[in-house]
Amino acid sequence: MTSSDKGQTAGRRSGPRCVALVGPFGSGKTTLLEAILERTGAVTRAGTVAAGTTVGDASQEARDHRMGVELNVAECEFLGDRYTFLDCPGSVEYAFEAEAAVTGVDVAIVVAEADAKKIPALQLTLRMLEDREIPHILFLNKLDKTEGGVRDVLELMQPASRVPLVLRQIPLVKNGATVGSIDLALERAYVWHEHAASEVTEIPDADKAAEVEARYQMLERIADYDDHLMEELLSDVAPPRDEVFDDLVKELRAGQICPVFIGSAEHGNGVSRLLKALRHEAPGLAETCERLGLDGAGDAVVQVMKTIHTPHGGKLSVSRVLAGKVVDGATLFASDGNADRVSGIYRLVGKDQQKKAEAVAGETVALGKIDPAQTGTTLAARKGGIPALVSLEAPAPVMGFAIASLDHKDDVKLSAALAKIAEEDPSLLVRQDQDTAETILEGQGEMHLRVALERLEHKFAIKVKTGPVSVPYKESYHGNVSVRGRHKKQSGGHGQFGDVALEVSAGARGSGFVFADRITGGVVPRQYIPAVEEGVAEFLEKGLHGFPVVDLQVALVDGSYHTVDSSDMAFKTAAHIGMKEALAQLHSVLLEPILKVSISTPSDATARINQIVSGRRGQLLGYDARPGWDGWDVVEALIPQAEMDHLIVDIRSATQGVGSYRQSFDNLAEVTGHVAQKVLERAKAAHQAA
Repeated sequence: MTSSDKGQTAGRRSGPRCVALVGPFGSGKTTLLEAILERTGAVTRAGTVAAGTTVGDASQEARDHRMGVELNVAECEFLGDRYTFLDCPGSVEYAFEAEAAVTGVDVAIVVAEADAKKIPALQLTLRMLEDREIPHILFLNKLDKTEGGVRDVLELMQPASRVPLVLRQIPLVKNGATVGSIDLALERAYVWHEHAASEVTEIPDADKAAEVEARYQMLERIADYDDHLMEELLSDVAPPRDEVFDDLVKELRAGQICPVFIGSAEHGNGVSRLLKALRHEAPGLAETCERLGLDGAGDAVVQVMKTIHTPHGGKLSVSRVLAGKVVDGATLFASDGNADRVSGIYRLVGKDQQKKAEAVAGETVALGKIDPAQTGTTLAARKGGIPALVSLEAPAPVMGFAIASLDHKDDVKLSAALAKIAEEDPSLLVRQDQDTAETILEGQGEMHLRVALERLEHKFAIKVKTGPVSVPYKESYHGNVSVRGRHKKQSGGHGQFGDVALEVSAGARGSGFVFADRITGGVVPRQYIPAVEEGVAEFLEKGLHGFPVVDLQVALVDGSYHTVDSSDMAFKTAAHIGMKEALAQLHSVLLEPILKVSISTPSDATARINQIVSGRRGQLLGYDARPGWDGWDVVEALIPQAEMDHLIVDIRSATQGVGSYRQSFDNLAEVTGHVAQKVLERAKAAHQAA
């Protein structure tokens, strides 16, 4: 038995394999899953995305938009081995969904096509896998629609990968059409048949020279990690086939190479050979546990890859059992020590659930109602839990809108529903803006947010209204003034009396609101001075134009009171009156928040990004190469928050859908001219409407 045979046997004994299907949007991941399920007999006929009949893309939103918007799970058996496939969305807006899904897999299949426009998106996928040290295979799909040579395509793709892309097959061409493949490791030809297993045949004489050349290039690639193989090649010694396979297995599992297989998922071509590569070459659970630093023995250990809230079953945690066995009712501990009992174990096939009594190591199941479990959580049967096996950080949001229920009686229901969809998808963020009192839903792009709204309606029966996020403008003032605020009212019984003299002056930018008490002689009793300060601060929350007033110094210098009619409320009202008069006499300045924005972009789009920044009143600070990313730049700029609406749409349009950015507050800057005039006019109109 060869070393690879031993590894295969060990992998099968350690439990079902878990395989992620990842890759750029539209590359054919869901179609490949259908072809795999059909080939293995898990379904009688492959569904199609166009018809909405696939096991993957099971949600209403996915089928409406004909794109993956969440993780889908399916199981099958091939030659006695069990597999769980995770169909991950390919849109950059759902990149975090894929990243969370791959945390517990054995291997990933990167589905790609020969489209130069999608290479930046392919680079994002490959980088995510490389950073997490997840072994991966590339399936070059849609070969029947590919123009040009496969080796030329691979040369185009290689810069997207930090490890060598090793071609394992070349096309078998007849009369100008691809009719099959030639396996470079097995040195055999395969004639494809529509949605059926391929026919093994001898390599045609016309293709032997191309096969020899391509095989030698494959051997050169893998010999970079095997000195003995390199010596054989230099000595013109043909290496034994077992040695070649041993190297391919070892280097795939070590993440040193990315083998490349070819086919057409739509026609079921190349699927059997891909499945055999998974069976014989891909790592199993034992290697995955070793990669994650887990011994794989003893108590149950579970990695949560997805959170789902079902209408009737409550919260489900899609999880892979990495060690031990989980039974219904078992207690599992999160890494922080919080624990809960498993309430139901379910096998998932697309949107369907089938209850199980237990889940053994290697299986991927949904665990019911474990409150401490979040996407990315490591659960363990050991009391107190174990340290998290992986770390996940959701990307910063790049787009958002204000959201409110159409019917106020749904306010509480909306709040709970938003919390659930944000728990299902941590790349969604729900926050309350303290300045504008708006509930804001933020995410990774236009489609990401649109699907979230559809989910609110479909899943939670809540209709909402949305609008642009209000810009938290501030107002400041130049100059100084002395005013008097006097409030006197008599309406029978006790009256109201408060009298204050205030000195109001501009403060330094960033100094905030400063109140000073300069009363002497008790003209305003000490118990009323806090009320004066509170009244001033309260008035500054809205100012004269509806904007918070900042960077202002107010001193209470004089006043008077009435022994019977004075009160806290009377002095607060007097402070309001005084501040209204003071601000009317000072020169107002409108301030807008300026954000520091770091935009990541492929280098060939940098000039377009610079134009986008300039067109949004932005100030370019410069750009530099993105550290560790060949062919990418980071553009640094200052952009007014008022100009950030739909910025990500412009960036994605200019970068083949892959650009993104991070933002942080930088400063408040004065707004002048027609821009300030428009803001003030809108504020006045809103005030009148209210």
